[in-house]
Amino acid sequence: MMSQENDPRENALLAALPEAVWERWLPHLEQIPLPLGHVLYEPGKRMAHVYFPTTAIVSLLFVMENGSSAEIAVVGFEGLVGISLFMGGASTPSRAVVQSAGHGYRLKASVLMNEFNRGGTVLHLLLRYTQALITQMTQTAACNRHHSLDQQLCRWLLLSLDRLRSNKLTMTQELIANMLGVRREGVTEAAGALQAAHLISYQRGHILVLDRDGLEQRSCECYGVVKAEYDRLLPKPEATK
Repeated sequence: MMSQENDPRENALLAALPEAVWERWLPHLEQIPLPLGHVLYEPGKRMAHVYFPTTAIVSLLFVMENGSSAEIAVVGFEGLVGISLFMGGASTPSRAVVQSAGHGYRLKASVLMNEFNRGGTVLHLLLRYTQALITQMTQTAACNRHHSLDQQLCRWLLLSLDRLRSNKLTMTQELIANMLGVRREGVTEAAGALQAAHLISYQRGHILVLDRDGLEQRSCECYGVVKAEYDRLLPKPEATK
């Protein structure tokens, strides 16, 4: 038996599986560490597994030819990494990198596809999750084009918090800059402004959110759009335990 600490159903999608599916999947779920910076997928590489984070956050990044990158979405305990597998492709044009260290579970691609092709509850659950993730991707693109770095940082912090059961993030300003596709100096200035407003505390790569409501008020509408779509389409984590 797994301890509660290592329970795969800390992941909301796994927790929402019908009991019959859960029993089929359980022998195939492999708990793995997800250390900071670990790459799960590279662009164009064949996908052998899908990943269900429980205590980690994974960033999906689009990488340019010159090596620069920008984050297009984040995935935590609410979802899975590897939607391209069941959306008709065996590879993805994005890179998946662990943004916040923790643990998760992986499942062989063949097991997931066998279940997906059965249709029914699992197919609809995964498609609803995909719609929510696409909403996050499109809203991120709009936010990065139309809103200030200060607002983008607030959105990013809030989305990250929604994917952790904590108000603490371990993240350097350089890594945040890479995720947002901006210069580090801009992140330093924006983070300093949030700290001066007593919304966050930042020290040596550790971010502590002091006032979540204040962050939401300071953020643009993009965070609310994404959160509303996840709430509409997916089971709430609290209801899955």
